[in-house]
Amino acid sequence: MDFIGGQAVIEGVLMKNGSKIAIAVRDPKGKIIVKKETHQSITKKHKILNLPFVRGIIILIETMILGIKALNYSTNISLEDEKEQKKLSPISMVITIILSLALALFIFKFVPLISAQALINFSDKFNNLFLFNILEGIIKISILIIYISLISLMPDIKRVFQYHGAEHKVVNAYEHNDLENAKAYSKIHLRCGTSFIIFVLMLSIIVYMFIPMDLSLAWKYLIRILLLPFIAGIGYELIKLSPKYENNFFFKILIYPGIAVQRLTTKEPDEKQLEVAKIALTSVL
Repeated sequence: MDFIGGQAVIEGVLMKNGSKIAIAVRDPKGKIIVKKETHQSITKKHKILNLPFVRGIIILIETMILGIKALNYSTNISLEDEKEQKKLSPISMVITIILSLALALFIFKFVPLISAQALINFSDKFNNLFLFNILEGIIKISILIIYISLISLMPDIKRVFQYHGAEHKVVNAYEHNDLENAKAYSKIHLRCGTSFIIFVLMLSIIVYMFIPMDLSLAWKYLIRILLLPFIAGIGYELIKLSPKYENNFFFKILIYPGIAVQRLTTKEPDEKQLEVAKIALTSVL
């Protein structure tokens, strides 16, 4: 059985199966609009890019591009007034990706780093490589959890999280050959992007242990950015292993933080949201 990937969008779900992609969105009139397309990953075209620890960052970038396109498409479908609909140009896409990455690097790299550095300057008790990186990691994860908790209060985001739950339930049901009973399945999934993000945050704590403490703040920040593709590559390979080792005790401990955070990024969907997710999935089979 092929592994199905997915993503929640505005009033809909994107599903991906190999090169097949389908986006199912419910419009304001209640009709489900389905858009199908194909996308062949560049990792399939060039063997060197499909090497373990290399393919992870490539697929992450491709997923980000597909996700932004899908969000733009679903937003347009959800608008009743066609005049308000806007097509995302290639230049707008590049600008969106650059700004998104810059903001993410600032919030999840620079802010935790400078906060941990400030505590070192305040007290020598934190002037320890192990404590410094643990502290930085705690700040990082805390920022993420606070951010998710705050945006989940927004009605539109809550609905996206419900579609996220629908996506997981439908994929879990499909993997158990029981698609008709998707509602009964868990809204948690091992290969979720949320788990990937938590993997990367946790792995970064370990990898950053090898960065000397006596470097300047600028060098520490630059090295962290340069190491990010390497860390993302490791995280991707671990996520790929999750179905094989899902019953392993030590692996369960490793993935638990990601599973815990998924409880924030997924909400119980209603029947209509499950219907959209099912249509998206069956469209890529």
